Amino acid sequence: MNKNSEMHPLPPPPAYRPPPLNQTVLSKQGKLRQRDHPILRQPRRTNPIVWFCAILCLLFSLLLIFFGITTLIIFVHIKPRNPVFDTSAANLNVIYFDSPEFLNGDLTFLANFSNPNKKLSVRFEYLYFELYFRESLIATQVLQPFNQRHGQVKLIPVHLISSLVYLPPVLALELQKQEQRNRVIYNIKGTFKVKVNAGFVRYSYLLHGNCLIEMTSPPNGVLISHSCRTKR
Repeated sequence: MNKNSEMHPLPPPPAYRPPPLNQTVLSKQGKLRQRDHPILRQPRRTNPIVWFCAILCLLFSLLLIFFGITTLIIFVHIKPRNPVFDTSAANLNVIYFDSPEFLNGDLTFLANFSNPNKKLSVRFEYLYFELYFRESLIATQVLQPFNQRHGQVKLIPVHLISSLVYLPPVLALELQKQEQRNRVIYNIKGTFKVKVNAGFVRYSYLLHGNCLIEMTSPPNGVLISHSCRTKR
């Protein structure tokens, strides 16, 4: 066997030497010290925009609470009531047909508006009247706005004219029969926008009036009976 091919024995592994006792104690003490003293971070500052939004929300909530309590006190103290629409007189001047289905008519009635409130004045900003025969609209009229003091009654004449208004044949025949019987029945519908001013509290709403009237035949038709109601 050649010398180059001879195998050299491996060196023995180094002997294990335990660390000194003082080094082990120091490492443990260092870990304990790190655990006993955690790293403290400074808190982040709140964005000024967030503070501004929070203050606005607080002020808005306080205003809502204030206005809510104030409105409740006003409503309990004043006890607002809706104005009332009625009619006490009416005249049926004309009913005639240019053809079997086209109506011409002339009606005048007295619109009676009363404000039952003892401490509140109201304003009628929009007044729109419609005249119906059964379910068919035959005339309309718009009135000018007006103010009404508490406890006041206001009378306004309303003139409704029908000019060549189409009526279905069945309704045209029924109207002619009512005219012959000297009993004509119309329906008056009114839509009103009412504005109430209670100091610094202001609000508005729609009011609807409905009057079913029975009249004698023209040319001197007068009011025989009526039934009116007003609601919001």
